[in-house]
Amino acid sequence: MRTVQQWFAEYSESHQNPVNKAIHWIAVPVIYAAITGLLWAIPQPQFMSALPWLNWAVVAAVPVLLFYVALSFPIALGMTALTVACLWAWSLLERVGVSVWQTALGLFVVMWIFQFIGHAYEGKKPAFFKDLEFLLIGPAWVVAFIYRALGIRY
Repeated sequence: MRTVQQWFAEYSESHQNPVNKAIHWIAVPVIYAAITGLLWAIPQPQFMSALPWLNWAVVAAVPVLLFYVALSFPIALGMTALTVACLWAWSLLERVGVSVWQTALGLFVVMWIFQFIGHAYEGKKPAFFKDLEFLLIGPAWVVAFIYRALGIRY
């Protein structure tokens, strides 16, 4: 497995343009949240209903967060915080009657449009066209940016 520095260096190759970077800093975490919301909205089978906090978003978060732990423990902590914030937000929206799946789907589509606009500015294809694992690296890359700004080592 590549190191976190290797992943980020390779991901950064197609994220040099300031417009593309700015779009990614917003769109990537929102897409992560939208995917969490889409998973949240999948109906639970009967065996999962005994545990009210257990749903498909939580189930999917486990292997994703384990990937981040293998990548970098500090990055995993940041991604765990992001994941918990997403889960909390979707649960709150659901409780107040907002359609989670419609909201998540709308955010997902709009943010991907922005992502492709950013890559048009960049003049390079998205990194995940090369390797699907970059879909997991993008959110970690944003967390790493925040860490660097705060002087936190990862």
